[in-house]
Amino acid sequence: MKARMKVTRRHMLAGGSILLASVAAPRIVRAQQAQWVYKYANNLPEAHPMNVRAREMAAAIKQETNGRFDLQIFPSSQLGSDTDTLSQIRSGGVEFFTLSGLILSTLVPAASINGMGFAFADYDTVWKAMDGDLGAYIRAQIAKANLIAMEKIWDNGFRQTTTSTKPVATPDDFRGMKLRVPPSPLWTSMFKAFDASPASINFNEVYSALQTKIVDGQENPLAIISTAKLYEVQKYCSLTNHMWDGFWFLANQRAWQNLPDDVRTIVAKHINAAGLKERDDVAKLNASLQQDLAAKGLIFNRPDPAPFRSKLRAAGFYTEWKSKYGEEAWSLLEKSVGKLA
Repeated sequence: MKARMKVTRRHMLAGGSILLASVAAPRIVRAQQAQWVYKYANNLPEAHPMNVRAREMAAAIKQETNGRFDLQIFPSSQLGSDTDTLSQIRSGGVEFFTLSGLILSTLVPAASINGMGFAFADYDTVWKAMDGDLGAYIRAQIAKANLIAMEKIWDNGFRQTTTSTKPVATPDDFRGMKLRVPPSPLWTSMFKAFDASPASINFNEVYSALQTKIVDGQENPLAIISTAKLYEVQKYCSLTNHMWDGFWFLANQRAWQNLPDDVRTIVAKHINAAGLKERDDVAKLNASLQQDLAAKGLIFNRPDPAPFRSKLRAAGFYTEWKSKYGEEAWSLLEKSVGKLA
């Protein structure tokens, strides 16, 4: 009750101040009032570079729009799981959402192509593709689902495999392993090709699933393994680099189009700039994380990717997904990474 009274008093005081200020300087008051309060949801912890840069971005947008645009950030799946929030951004319950293309593929099939198993050798190859023709193609497909994808995809990183049972050194080590994967057909298909037993579990349930041994292992970039403290419930980390994963910064189409051109320009500019900074942050973080995680008890090994790629080719994995994505998308991928199928 006391809290309510305090809030009420503050509102009354604030209201009085606004009333007085409006007589002296009406333009300043109007500029300070948020005309658009938009929600931005993501599934990553507060400490992840995504949320650090998002807070800076929100402040910069508010300043440059003179307070007209207020971006509220909801990290750590506060507004629901990935699949819940994808439904919310489509309905307009949430205006912005960052989502892995691999999970977005449940709605936009082409969005998962950047996660093709053992396709990208390094970051230079990734950005050449995603900032180039392949990324443009994917954004056009996303637009058909009535969502807007910002120009620069944010980095989630190359994905690594952690387990509580044994390290992964060869494709045979996956055989029979109960492995958590995100709810996306590409992951399930790839790990089935390695004869593993993939289980689709939303990220907010991963720690408990590992802790209770519902699954033996999981796969994620080092930044997430660290910030989500997965090292507490895993013993081995195999640097498989089996997929590159990024986050599309998505906007509800109606909410985006409701913004005036000048506000849209400012918002997009700061989102894309923050995405580029987050890429640098993740790269720097990955450079130091292996040492930090090893000090926390994780045992590292680095397998040769060639046998894994050969296993996928022999299992018909690349041929299957080439037919699913279609000739245009597949040729854009191979233009950047070389021949796969």
